[in-house]
Amino acid sequence: MPPERWSDPEAVQRAAAVLGVGARTDAPLGALTTSRVGGPAAVAFIANGPDDLQRVQQARAASCLEVLIVGRGSNLLIADRGFEGIALHLGDAYTRIELDRADATVTAGGSVALPVLARQCAAAGIGGLEWAVGVPGSIGGAVRMNAGGHGSDMASCLIDVDIVDLGELGAPPESVQMPLRALGMGYRRSSLRDRHLVVSARLSGHQAPPETVTERITDIVRWRRENQPGGQNAGSVFMNPPADSAGAQIDRAGLRGLRIGTAEVSRLHANFIVSDPGGSAADVVTLMAEVQRRVTESTGIVLQPEVRMVGFGPAPMLT
Repeated sequence: MPPERWSDPEAVQRAAAVLGVGARTDAPLGALTTSRVGGPAAVAFIANGPDDLQRVQQARAASCLEVLIVGRGSNLLIADRGFEGIALHLGDAYTRIELDRADATVTAGGSVALPVLARQCAAAGIGGLEWAVGVPGSIGGAVRMNAGGHGSDMASCLIDVDIVDLGELGAPPESVQMPLRALGMGYRRSSLRDRHLVVSARLSGHQAPPETVTERITDIVRWRRENQPGGQNAGSVFMNPPADSAGAQIDRAGLRGLRIGTAEVSRLHANFIVSDPGGSAADVVTLMAEVQRRVTESTGIVLQPEVRMVGFGPAPMLT
């Protein structure tokens, strides 16, 4: 999208100027998500420490642009027109993993990939985090939404997190440590807001033979390959309703394989929507709305989106 297509191209340029040489304008964003659909970010920036985060705050103050914290791009759907703001990524400075075998604890940076964490824990003889191998997100995103699977989640193993609160426009970023009890974690939710950047998390596991943990990881990876689709998708589309699964509700409504344009309800797992190469985010959202409508008509249950939608404005979803 050319700069003149943004509603305030001067604001975009001001933000980029403050951020400096590390800033990229009209940067790919949708293409970097696991769904691989959607448009660019007006500005993208990779932060590798407190000084970079301070510049982000200064860029916000100079431009009044919103900041979108982007992890590994799973569970995220970007509109085809893109995101008119600053897409903030955590860089290599936030990929450190520290393992304490004696206490069976691990401290991981906010941009650590969960599958990497699970495998390193297995090699160190730390169990309890095997479930993370099946979640293609980052530590930061997993804390924010209390990601989970295979009978566990972040809340079950989290001790505390280090947060940078971007706060109000013009305010310096504030570093805060928050224990689990302060995070308000529930099913696929926490009390963290858009301004909260998870820079690290401390997790607890238990001592276990490495071969036992590795075998469990192998079983999870095998199950995912057999029961969940690959390709272009954002993971589970809807949250599970109480005492049921969203996939089962969608199946019972006869929607497996339903297609709108370039998007299709997966034939392997009905709570996934797979996009064609070169597909559009608009087709995904339209299909989500149709699935939600038909499930409500047939069951009376209103499925709630799990995937985060950015840049769409009011989405055509039943609420």
